[in-house]
Amino acid sequence: MSEHFDVLIAGAGISGIGSAYHLKQQCPEKSFVVLEALESFGGTWLMHNYPGVRSDSDLYTFGYRFKPWLGPPIATAQEIRDYMEEVIEESDLKRHIRYQHKITSAAFSRESNLWTVEAERTDTGEKRSFTCNFLWMCQGYYKHAEGYTPDWPGMKDYKGRIVHPQTWPADLDLKDKNVLVIGSGATTATVVPAIAAECKHVTVLQRSPTYFIPGRNINELVEMLRVIGVDEMTVHDIARKKILYDQEQFTQRAFKDPEPLKEELLGGVRMFLGPDYDMTHFTPRYRPWRQRIAFVPDGDLFQGLAAGKATMVTDEIDRFTEKGVMVKSGQELKADVIITATGFNLSVLGEIPFSVDGKAVNFADTVTYRGMMFTGVPNMVWVFGYFRASWTLRVDLLGDFVCRLLKYMDAHHVRRVEVAIPPADKDMEILPWIDPENFNPGYLMRSMHLLPKRGSKWDWQHTQDYWREKDEIPAIELKGPEFRYG
Repeated sequence: MSEHFDVLIAGAGISGIGSAYHLKQQCPEKSFVVLEALESFGGTWLMHNYPGVRSDSDLYTFGYRFKPWLGPPIATAQEIRDYMEEVIEESDLKRHIRYQHKITSAAFSRESNLWTVEAERTDTGEKRSFTCNFLWMCQGYYKHAEGYTPDWPGMKDYKGRIVHPQTWPADLDLKDKNVLVIGSGATTATVVPAIAAECKHVTVLQRSPTYFIPGRNINELVEMLRVIGVDEMTVHDIARKKILYDQEQFTQRAFKDPEPLKEELLGGVRMFLGPDYDMTHFTPRYRPWRQRIAFVPDGDLFQGLAAGKATMVTDEIDRFTEKGVMVKSGQELKADVIITATGFNLSVLGEIPFSVDGKAVNFADTVTYRGMMFTGVPNMVWVFGYFRASWTLRVDLLGDFVCRLLKYMDAHHVRRVEVAIPPADKDMEILPWIDPENFNPGYLMRSMHLLPKRGSKWDWQHTQDYWREKDEIPAIELKGPEFRYG
């Protein structure tokens, strides 16, 4: 026996909670349920429990537009979950969420215009079935069960412990240990300052450097607005607008004038490390913004390096040894514990088996409409956020879009919507999901063959351009030729 809802939201992370809020506020007549595989809300911010776990985006833009952020710009996982919990409580969303419900399949029928979603209780093994008119996919974009660790030669020879931050063990004791952290991204920048004080020494091994933005974990404009008595909702709105304006200027410079921007970024790091530090460890081979740039609050990573508690090594791994890692230059990096901060594995729509009219959907055979809908897949939207701006900005934009679409369908008495490439666009070039010349992190490059295709025309791709989408998505013409209703 199935339960029926107008809308089923997959996931109770930052996307799912935001989407549920918008649905309840804008379409209060719609029944809905949120299915979450984990034991509570939070997604990334529940699953990650490595030391120091924090945002690498400011919370004025990573937070929702409708709820002011009152804490520091860069926040811990617990602070973010506290914020989300307030949204759940204030909006009475708790009764709509079913935890420990892992979706095992989703099938759409054009005859009934319904999705049938099968789920399994992760605590009891009980099978549950749901039907819904519309499926709102908010399940995140990487596999929670395990992170990505390359298969280096000799890993079985190593006598110490190998740990990936995504599955940090509760019993890990780093006191007075020599620790090797492999990786150079935001996770490394978070873990190293958090563990450096208890370790004997931390060595960071990176194959290639990455960009960072160090700075004070405070927003001076926000603090001034509060001092002069501006209300918090207005403060939040002004802070978002100012930060997004600055980010747009930064992004444009990365494309149009990358060398001066590169020198500014390196100069910010050099302020903490001093003029004599070997800056080759922080000088990437690529221009800014081809990969995500993490903010380092108060420069804590660089303070540890300057104080001698941590050391940077830029080299490639040749093999693991019994005592550590041998790099290609011939140096052996000995360690009691090795932490592989080497990224994650992409999960395309939760790796759920989808079918339409009994035929399995291979998303790699579909073409995306604005990174949110897919040719041949009716009544579904996928929330996939931004890389160069806060993920949550797109949660708010797509929340408005989905609610407007549902109202349009009700007003026109139609039960099915899907996208199709119109005749005017039939000759456009079909390309991979994203242009690797513009953005090329490892998790995307490793999984490009699994992702939907994009078209060469603007509407048929996830452009990553929030500053254009904030105007274009609200203006989408729902009776346009790309939408097919039934």
